[in-house]
Amino acid sequence: MTYCVGFRLKAGLVFASDSRTNAGVDYISTYSKMHVFEPAEDRLFVLLAAGNLATTQAVVNRIQRDLRDRHQGFIEGGGSSLGGRPDLCTARHLFEAADYVGHLSVAVQQDFAISLRQAGASGEASFILGGQIRGEEHGLCLIYPQGNAVMATDDTPFLQIGESKYGKPPLDFVGHTGLSLEDAARLCLISELITRRSNLTVGPPFELALMPADRLRISRRIKLEQDSREVRRSLEIWQACMQDGLRRLPRFAWEEDPL
Repeated sequence: MTYCVGFRLKAGLVFASDSRTNAGVDYISTYSKMHVFEPAEDRLFVLLAAGNLATTQAVVNRIQRDLRDRHQGFIEGGGSSLGGRPDLCTARHLFEAADYVGHLSVAVQQDFAISLRQAGASGEASFILGGQIRGEEHGLCLIYPQGNAVMATDDTPFLQIGESKYGKPPLDFVGHTGLSLEDAARLCLISELITRRSNLTVGPPFELALMPADRLRISRRIKLEQDSREVRRSLEIWQACMQDGLRRLPRFAWEEDPL
């Protein structure tokens, strides 16, 4: 399992992911779930991945193959190698790029569906694709295992994949589109750390990336280990705030007027 979150703000986009891959209690490894693509000077994309590791790696590899083939002139015209569908180079809108990734994911899952079913395993994977194409607004899409996608909105500015339930409350209570990129990054890190505290299948190192609106670049990208200062201090301060909040909650009636 893994946990990734993307946050769409007025100021730009924030991405966060863990790096834990768990194939059993005695086999735990680390893989980055965050992939950055700059297929042309007028566009930039970040892809977060969760689910079957083989599926997510195959999708990333096929994206890289299509970009390499296009740059080398092996793909002609406006479409990709996937039946003429727009790819990351030719998509005019973010939803077209998400549609391309979704179809790649479905194609990979179908390639191995029979053998995985026989082994009692699932090849499903989900993705968050964020980025911007010059002339368009920056945005985020959540791509389901079935290939369809939904976009982040002002009412629902953050999207999650993987083990999402533990890290959702701080995003719900504190998150909004007016946050700065740095505050949103701190909030996403706390969301990751809370999830890590409750579910050991999510783990460090944690990755954060900030993409300012209309810049078409990643302004900051960091990888934080479990013993890093940012991780330790964030947990200490968040825990202290929760303890202080508990002490300040209103008393029950029987405490104020004991028998």
